[in-house]
Amino acid sequence: PYSPVIEVDARKLVVLSGQVAVDLDGGVVGDTIAEQTRATLDNCRRQLATAGCGFADVFKVNVYLADLADWEAFNGVYEALLPEPRPVRTTVQAVLIPGFRVEIEMWAVKP
Repeated sequence: PYSPVIEVDARKLVVLSGQVAVDLDGGVVGDTIAEQTRATLDNCRRQLATAGCGFADVFKVNVYLADLADWEAFNGVYEALLPEPRPVRTTVQAVLIPGFRVEIEMWAVKP
């Protein structure tokens, strides 16, 4: 679930560093990819809000999965939470910090 191309006005870029499924105390949230994806996207939502943005303002997402076998379960949560038109997206398998199944980076434009 993604858009192949999106054009944006880049005068007010907001870029999130990689977010993971961690709570405010630094503990890992969730064991499954679905739980960790939801927690990671919740962290992304909170970070975007600090810049006055939301998911509708996101135009680019980079996703790092510890295991590409989690692709379908990840997509199910992602598709349910990201509004259309969905951002352009790259998803790759990567070695993540132990305990984490997904890391997400987002690019947005302030409204």
